[in-house]
Amino acid sequence: MKEDILKKARKVFEIEIEELSRLRDSLDESFVKAVEIILACEGKIITTGVGKSGHIAQKIASTLSSTGTPAHFLHPSEALHGDLGVIDSRDTLLAISNSGESPEVVSLIPYVKLLKVPIIAITNRKDSTLAKYADVHLFLNIKKEACPLDLAPTSSSTASLLLGDALAMVLLDLRGFTKEDFAMRHPAGSLGRKLRVVRELYHTGDSMPVVYENTPMPDVIIEMTSKGFGATAVIDEKGKLVGIITDGDLRRFVRKGGNFNESTARDVMTKNPKTVKPDELAAEALKRMEEYKITVLIAVDGDGRPEGIIHMHDILRAGVL
Repeated sequence: MKEDILKKARKVFEIEIEELSRLRDSLDESFVKAVEIILACEGKIITTGVGKSGHIAQKIASTLSSTGTPAHFLHPSEALHGDLGVIDSRDTLLAISNSGESPEVVSLIPYVKLLKVPIIAITNRKDSTLAKYADVHLFLNIKKEACPLDLAPTSSSTASLLLGDALAMVLLDLRGFTKEDFAMRHPAGSLGRKLRVVRELYHTGDSMPVVYENTPMPDVIIEMTSKGFGATAVIDEKGKLVGIITDGDLRRFVRKGGNFNESTARDVMTKNPKTVKPDELAAEALKRMEEYKITVLIAVDGDGRPEGIIHMHDILRAGVL
């Protein structure tokens, strides 16, 4: 019984992998044109479909939106009862129907054509109504469903989903979409925590320890003690970062016989300290701290001026890892 169940499950995998491989090998200029249409779209991508195709269309809209291409799922039945107003002439329609004949989806075509909205269709029939009226037809090229009855959408729905993923990932790459961009769209949950940027966690303004190069060391120590980071940024007269003083620098200075009462920040600081950009991922800042065995980083702007200070504990408390 156990082996029979596993054999049947593996058969589903084998069929779908074979069908997806055929789809991969059949990709052509139609896919390129679909990407070009979406890139040129000044509005949003409206995805639509009914039944299983509707669920796939919703997932594709979600993936596009989270990776730099604004998208919205429109249920075709609701569209025919007023929701069609969500589409305007700047949009592009991505319609999914295995047969290409789903009445609810086909019924949208005349209204979408009136708006002169480009239509990208995903179907498994080249001669279908939806394929005929689409500006671009993406052919699924599925020969066999994984369903033993060859009825339930399985290979075809997986193929539709994969085409959507391929569109989204190619668009992501062409748009130069970054981890930071992704983080902006995922602020909640564990994923959002992992993608938080330094600017969200650093200490700035009056809470940030900063002294000038010529600040007497007794005043430097007061600044470090009052701010509680075990470090302070050191700036020149133009406000640019030139160094950092940490508790370790203080100890090394004492061991060398230095006299705080006769010294300034310039005498004690470590020049050219490790820094971080405010929009870098906090996870990257933590890696840098671990690499150089330090506990704080100064966040600097494009001109080398300190914006804030971030401590290892800030990152850990935020649950970034």
